[in-house]
Amino acid sequence: MTLKTTLIEPAELAALPADAVLIVDCRCDLGDPAKGGRDYREGHVPGAVYASLDRDLSDLSRQAEGLGRHPLPLEAAFNALLSRWGWRPGMQVVSYDTAGGALAAARLWWLLRLAGVREAAVLDGGYAAWLAADLPTESAEAAPRPASKVSLRYGAEQVLLDHAAVADGGSGQLLDARAAPRYRGDVEPLDRVGGHVPGALNRPFADNLGSDGRFKPAAQLREEFAAVLGDTVPSNVVHMCGSGVTACHNLLAMEHAGLHGSRLYAPSWSGWVSDPTRPVAKG
Repeated sequence: MTLKTTLIEPAELAALPADAVLIVDCRCDLGDPAKGGRDYREGHVPGAVYASLDRDLSDLSRQAEGLGRHPLPLEAAFNALLSRWGWRPGMQVVSYDTAGGALAAARLWWLLRLAGVREAAVLDGGYAAWLAADLPTESAEAAPRPASKVSLRYGAEQVLLDHAAVADGGSGQLLDARAAPRYRGDVEPLDRVGGHVPGALNRPFADNLGSDGRFKPAAQLREEFAAVLGDTVPSNVVHMCGSGVTACHNLLAMEHAGLHGSRLYAPSWSGWVSDPTRPVAKG
């Protein structure tokens, strides 16, 4: 079995042996946190477990630490989550949501990479692509798998939590994944103030997808990122967004395009503006 490390097609996922893959339904709605779980119970990819962005893929108790609206889960909590799911080293993991991976599916993919797991992929086109392929669904919760001891460690070189390092400009080229109106500061529906970190460039995550909701071809993505980043090498790119979630979609797109080694500013805009003395750029 060829393990996937960025994207996987619905037919490829359907062909995998059930005991060789961990499928994770990451559907969520930022305006209705309970909706993803309801959608999962109504129907999901057979064998999939459910991951809540707020409960499983974030630690909301750490918001007061200036880490943004969706702080990263602690290593121990993420290890316990993988253990409950029955994950084991070498197992293919596939995550999906309803937004082509733009919400929590890419977040889980990146958390796994942060913990050293490369056998992780996002279902290209998400749940809609699975349904469009006329593949089976089920409504029953996945049967529990035997828990295993998981002791993964986050790779500190892949994530940036230090606001001071961002402020002095030495951390790398920031690339903001929010929609252009939020980046410019025209509107701000979620955070204290609109705008962007001075010096940050803008690449809306939605630009990674074609009209069919699937990722654009790798060659096209390379060209489009180069148009924004110029000669900046991938390892000097630091992704951000509103809370460190959709930024993972840009990171995934770069990896799929062969632009390897970029990092994540996990607190992102919501963490940056938690201190009103930090500068804000508009336009």
